[in-house]
Amino acid sequence: MRDVVFTRQSGWIPNVIREDGELKLTLGAGADANHDPRTFTFSISEAHLAVIQEDLARHLLLWSAVLPLCDAAGTRGRLDENAAVALLDPILLAAPVDIDALFQRIPWDRRRLIAHGADIGLLERGQVCAAMRAATETSNEKRAQEYHAHHRRAERGAALGPLDAAMLRYTGQYLHGATVPRRIPDAVDPALLSEVMRVIATAERACAGMRIGRDPRRGKRATDRRDWARMETTVQAAVRRAHPELVDDAVRTVSFLMCSEAAGRAGSTPMEDDEAAADHCAERGGSAMKTALSFTDDKGAEKKWLRSSPRTAAAEFWEFVGDRSAADNEVFTIEDEEMGEGIQLHFYADSIARITTLREGEGGADPEYRVEYSLVDGIGGYRNLVSAFVRGGCAALEHHGPWLSDVAEFERARRRRDTR
Repeated sequence: MRDVVFTRQSGWIPNVIREDGELKLTLGAGADANHDPRTFTFSISEAHLAVIQEDLARHLLLWSAVLPLCDAAGTRGRLDENAAVALLDPILLAAPVDIDALFQRIPWDRRRLIAHGADIGLLERGQVCAAMRAATETSNEKRAQEYHAHHRRAERGAALGPLDAAMLRYTGQYLHGATVPRRIPDAVDPALLSEVMRVIATAERACAGMRIGRDPRRGKRATDRRDWARMETTVQAAVRRAHPELVDDAVRTVSFLMCSEAAGRAGSTPMEDDEAAADHCAERGGSAMKTALSFTDDKGAEKKWLRSSPRTAAAEFWEFVGDRSAADNEVFTIEDEEMGEGIQLHFYADSIARITTLREGEGGADPEYRVEYSLVDGIGGYRNLVSAFVRGGCAALEHHGPWLSDVAEFERARRRRDTR
């Protein structure tokens, strides 16, 4: 039988229970292999309970010291109860000077104490008991997160000035650098907001007119890495030139914001080929001779495009790629059966083949084809080739070469490119 003997307002602070007549401290910490919270318990005495009830600071100090033991237990291991019990007297019953000395020797969770109001300066000087005079029962997790973020930056030598910190707060990346940035002007000190907006304006001018396209080879919402890198480099160079006082963290958060917003705009638009989206009529007119195209992948899937389709052939094809492309499915084909020609895209090798039927098979004989290969420069190169083919067939690809019919010669060219 288990009864709760003592609990504080915050449910996470360890509780005291009585289980089968024995007093125990119980706390939740970490998670098991299924990501469910783990619960740990160990025995305490009546004397320990009295201190826990009366002294919030010592209760929190004990929690801070036990948490590393819970971490050491991992997802399946048992709590080292002997080590936990060994902490009880030195933390709950010893003199403050002895507690300070103990915390110089053992691991403890500094963030947990900071969340509950501990004085950071005193903690860092080793005066843990004095630091806990300001302790509160309720926690402020944001305070602990800010301390941890500042500590991580200090470890790599990144010191933020007021404007640097304001830039990170504006993009929502002060606490977590991996967070997708967004614009949060209310998070910035009003006295610094105008300076922040001047930096943002510099970045916006630098990337005006630039865009980040989509890369269907990597999924329906994936973005072109080259476009991202190009915009990132452009923005960072402009911001560093105009605002040399900013540290790298601040410059990076601004470029991340610009790139993320551009990628978001691309992801919210239909899967259109860049050239077709800009000049839909040109594609329609150029491919008037085509009545149908067939799209296939390396897994045997097929999709038909007809001249009567409300969408362009290129848009339909790239949507097909976005739906089907995967690590084991990187070869896609567009075929015009009526004209006897097609192209095959080899995403794994950044290459393409154009295929033309020279002679139809007769009397059971195989058809005769001309197959020519060319290297492709990223998703932008693929888009240009696909757009040209759907407008004018294989003949329209001539100036996109060179085209090589000798496979060995093409492989040598590909290896030379890949070793640059």
